[in-house]
Amino acid sequence: MGAAPQLSSGSTAGLGYPLEDDGFYDEAFEAQGTPRAHYRELLTLLGGLDLAGLAGAVTAGVDELGVSFGSGATAEAFHVDPVPRVIDAAEWQLVERGLAQRVRALSAFTADVYGDRAIVAAGVVPERAIETSVYFEPWMIGVDIPAWAYTAVAGMDLVRGSDGLLAVLEDNLRTPSGLTYASAARTAVDGALPGPAPAARRPLAPAYEALGAALLAAAPDGVGEPFVVLLSDGPVNSAWYEHRTLAARLGLPLVTPDDLYPNRGRLRATVDGQGRDVDVVYRRTDEDRLHDGHGRPTWVAEMLLDPCRSGRLACVNAFGSGVSDDKLVHAYVEAMVRFYLDEAPLIRSVPTYDLAVPAVRDSILARIDEVVVKPRAGHGGYGIVVGPHASQEDRELAARRIEAEPEDWVAQETVMLSRHPTVDGNALSPRHVDLRAFAVSVDDHVEVAAGGLTRFGRAPGALVVNSSQNGGGKDTWVLS
Repeated sequence: MGAAPQLSSGSTAGLGYPLEDDGFYDEAFEAQGTPRAHYRELLTLLGGLDLAGLAGAVTAGVDELGVSFGSGATAEAFHVDPVPRVIDAAEWQLVERGLAQRVRALSAFTADVYGDRAIVAAGVVPERAIETSVYFEPWMIGVDIPAWAYTAVAGMDLVRGSDGLLAVLEDNLRTPSGLTYASAARTAVDGALPGPAPAARRPLAPAYEALGAALLAAAPDGVGEPFVVLLSDGPVNSAWYEHRTLAARLGLPLVTPDDLYPNRGRLRATVDGQGRDVDVVYRRTDEDRLHDGHGRPTWVAEMLLDPCRSGRLACVNAFGSGVSDDKLVHAYVEAMVRFYLDEAPLIRSVPTYDLAVPAVRDSILARIDEVVVKPRAGHGGYGIVVGPHASQEDRELAARRIEAEPEDWVAQETVMLSRHPTVDGNALSPRHVDLRAFAVSVDDHVEVAAGGLTRFGRAPGALVVNSSQNGGGKDTWVLS
């Protein structure tokens, strides 16, 4: 990578990259236009390339891999930008430790929810935050499950504000997706950029190794060689590409609901025409609850619940984990770290407010033009009102909803999402980014993937970067 021409004067010259003094943190450049130290080699390389041609080569690589997002006829090719995000070793060391700490606390909390609820008795988390969560699963109370199995695969969304510090915006524990998209982005970008990959870049492979180990370790006691399957909805699932890719990489049979049937208290799956008892299900279905809105069992409950409750089947992540990625519960995660681990949080949460507390609600309503309002059970960026950028009509509607149903909404401080150089024609333009990081638990060990998937808003100024909202992805380089 060092053979490309040097950037003139060590700045944005030659890249056509605009820097504005508007308070947003730029991932690659200092405020005066000087490249940050860990970006210099990459920016030097980009300064000598045809960026439009580079983007085309990356797109071709993504197409060759067959990477898509969405379901059925609406599935679209996943858009990958050629400019990787780079995170230096010192910062990632803190992130890695902080995310591992956070996952351990969330594991302990989830087990406590379905056990003694010591954290409620101590007055740290209100019981209503648990009981009113749509992902609370009362049928899992008293079921003997190792705490780590609730959070065996965790996805945390990290954002960087104008202060330059990373914080956790959301925790995702039911079916976090994106690991294979991160790998696909790396493969496509590596195939398009000239020269060898940076020697100091950490690999993603350990995360897959940890995932495979976690699935085996989750097996019920006494099972010698667990039979593990990946359960998917099939092509109707928006992450069907990931399901197929993960199953192949981990060497797991990929099954759909039609392949499953109960038999003498066990779950069986038809694989290659043969019926086999299943020991572990890596569930990646859209249906992630045991009961519907009327309290009736869902199909996953009818198939999996009894074997899970009897200890004959393990599900990853274990049913009930959704209570810990509830957006209201997010407000209490730092307190969980202190309560369960007796440690100071190493990575902060974006400040999140419990609107069921009258004084908190009144404070937020008085400054609703400053905060982000989210539906408590929402996902994919839908239903969010970003106060500073919303219309007066949308802010008033959000206020009425909060007043009518305060338990159904949360507020968060607005984060001025950092920006990252992104190919725009034959030049670079800033686009807002976040980072979907991944952590895999195996007993007491938490493996944090080195990087994860950086997501960006494809439209100028777009602050919602989810793939379901027309966002794209970037490779993420963590340097050692």
